[in-house]
Amino acid sequence: MASVLVVGASSDVAQRLIPTLLADGHTVTGLARDEARLAGFSHERFHAVIGDALDQNVLQEAVAKATADEPLSMVAHLVGSIVIRPPHAMKMDQFNEVIATNLGSAFLTLSVCGKAMMRSGGGRMVFTSSVAAGLGLVNHEAIAAAKGGLEAMVRSAAATYAKRGLRINAVAPSLTETRLAEPMLRSDAARAASEAMVPIGRIGQPEEVATSMAWLLTGAPDNMTGEVLHVDGGMGRVRAMG
Repeated sequence: MASVLVVGASSDVAQRLIPTLLADGHTVTGLARDEARLAGFSHERFHAVIGDALDQNVLQEAVAKATADEPLSMVAHLVGSIVIRPPHAMKMDQFNEVIATNLGSAFLTLSVCGKAMMRSGGGRMVFTSSVAAGLGLVNHEAIAAAKGGLEAMVRSAAATYAKRGLRINAVAPSLTETRLAEPMLRSDAARAASEAMVPIGRIGQPEEVATSMAWLLTGAPDNMTGEVLHVDGGMGRVRAMG
């Protein structure tokens, strides 16, 4: 079994991913700011690191803990935010925060964890994008810029580290039933409008994203790298009839 680092372990998707990884016999280190969200993982193979994923020292501490007994083989990055606002109503510090949270933390994870994983012969990394990266959605300019950058980073990193044994991919969900999405699903009208945009006619579930990430980490073929797995009910690629 392997050592896994989950960055953003307090997210709703991570809360589904971590039990799956533990059930498969892996050792999991979870990095998050919200200590209470990690308190439920009382498994002997789960280790918590509390701190900000944009703090390089904290991330290095998490890598050190994950590699204390065995090499780091898998990394999942689930740090993110949703800010839906048109550019004329968004200040630069708000835009920069979206970029830092979604893209900056992903780049730092790639840099710090990639270095550790190369020392032990490689491994797998999976990042979290969004359907907004490849689909023009109203008022999504900031998050589209961040996630579009993330997908470009994933493709470039997959090329950079292909011969070093690293396989780097991403998942791109549509709107998913999580705490982050609650403001967008508050009213029946808003939910209905969101569901109407998805060909299968419903909001995604965190379990579906977690299952996809687990597969990319543990079950995907070795020659799958630089890919973005769309977990969006067909929203980004399909046009339903009727």
